[in-house]
Amino acid sequence: MKGRIKRILQNIRRYYYTKKAKKTVSSYKEPITVSSKSYLTKNTILGKNTNFNGLIISGRGTVEIGDNFHSGQECRMITEIHNYEGTSIPYDYTYLLKNIKIEDNVWVGTRVLILGGVTIGEGAIIQAGSVVVKDIPKYAIAGGSPAKVFKYRDIEHYKRLKEQEKFV
Repeated sequence: MKGRIKRILQNIRRYYYTKKAKKTVSSYKEPITVSSKSYLTKNTILGKNTNFNGLIISGRGTVEIGDNFHSGQECRMITEIHNYEGTSIPYDYTYLLKNIKIEDNVWVGTRVLILGGVTIGEGAIIQAGSVVVKDIPKYAIAGGSPAKVFKYRDIEHYKRLKEQEKFV
């Protein structure tokens, strides 16, 4: 009985967070699933089958997330930085906007930080706890602070699964 009540409450929370996300973002494609409290911006574009669990997007830059995106808990994306080359030290009161693009079929682990100006290529995997400060190529598996590519997916296997539409 306790398990059933817990599942019902989880479904209610998921419904609420997903509905809130849909109202906030500039566009989305169904389905999307938001499993826990998330903060998105009006400059966010979500592809179909987007799944996240406590995503925080801050700044006025654009975040474009492709289809079949999955993330772990407590991920953060920052699209705005202080202008450190402005009229004051250490920075002035102007901001630089840097967009983030995440292509299709990307999996981002728990507590990943993605900074503005970055593109994460199709099929990439980002290891939990990583800090992404530069572009990650297609099919790459990257991790660390700063995130570095340490391996690539088996591209033939990936393409076969994609062709068969084996998406979670």
